[in-house]
Amino acid sequence: MPLPTPNSAWAAGLDDFRELARTFCQKEIAPNIERYNAQKHVDRELWHKAGEVGLLALSIPEEYGGGGGTFAHEAVLFEEQARAGDSAWGVSVHNGIVAQYLLEYASEEKKKEWLPKFASGEMVGAIGMTEPGTGSDLQGIKTRAVRDGSHYVINGAKTFITNGGFADLVVLAVKTDPDAGAHGVSLIAVPADTPGFRRGRVLDKIGLKGQDTAELFFDDVRVPVANLLGEQEGQGFIQMMQQLPQERLLIAITAVAGMETAIEATIAYTKERTAFGRPIFSFQNTKFTLAEAATEATVARAFLDQCIERHLRGELDVRGAAMAKLWTTERVNKVVDDCLQLFGGYGYMTEYPIARAWTDLRITRIFGGTSEIMKEIISRTL
Repeated sequence: MPLPTPNSAWAAGLDDFRELARTFCQKEIAPNIERYNAQKHVDRELWHKAGEVGLLALSIPEEYGGGGGTFAHEAVLFEEQARAGDSAWGVSVHNGIVAQYLLEYASEEKKKEWLPKFASGEMVGAIGMTEPGTGSDLQGIKTRAVRDGSHYVINGAKTFITNGGFADLVVLAVKTDPDAGAHGVSLIAVPADTPGFRRGRVLDKIGLKGQDTAELFFDDVRVPVANLLGEQEGQGFIQMMQQLPQERLLIAITAVAGMETAIEATIAYTKERTAFGRPIFSFQNTKFTLAEAATEATVARAFLDQCIERHLRGELDVRGAAMAKLWTTERVNKVVDDCLQLFGGYGYMTEYPIARAWTDLRITRIFGGTSEIMKEIISRTL
């Protein structure tokens, strides 16, 4: 392979785990990608299988049924998923986002109730932030939660929700005080079997076709006050700001792994495919394009590894995570577009992984905060 399997310092000692993650992704996911895309979701059984082999709730302490690992374990799994060419399985949201919110902010009773089910695959998690009229501006959400005795009554709608079609528990961003701006935002965990909760359609997207990205609706949904994340109302915006750096790092991991995988596939293709009696790779334009792409990927990998190491030490700040997301997602879109061009007409055919990568990875510049929002965040620190 022209670009080696990641062997970064942060992944030292995880070779056996990487082999487990790689085997699972290649055996259980890769052969089913086209079917997942056609049905707009992975099989529910995939979650159970992942739980059985220990790939869920990897960084959740063992006392809550998790793997007792670190973010490094999560990163390895997400890399191997990307290298398998999959974008359908929403495990990064389940493991790297929702489970972390529960671990950090749920009550002890709720952690013991929910997290073991996250680890087994019995329960799938989603996070509901984006609304039909509100994208990156999380302060502008309209979904309301009104206190009524020992319950909250929730009304509103969310859209673009990863795992929305399967989710058993949704960590929901709501307004508990509509007049308090950011200080009026709270997070409440809503079980999907609660009366008044309903799912809309699984959305049609240009990429991520196998992912059950859905609309969610809440009509007088009553949930116990105990489902509030945090000790009091109004902590939701701070909680999201604390967790968003990890979410953005997850996106950067996918971007870099996607970049490396696309380059490997393109080098192999251009060495096998011929034009005018010689391999496409032998043309100067091909070699120079791939030389640039390999350089982009190598630089992105070095920066990503640095950010992961900082995150493992608890030192990755909001600016660093924003830089990682901005740089890697902008680079992967350029690199994959250049690689697709070298496939010629075949690059435009959906049966070729490079075509799926081209459409799947376009979203990286949008979700988790757009590139423009990343620039705004970074510029505030200058």
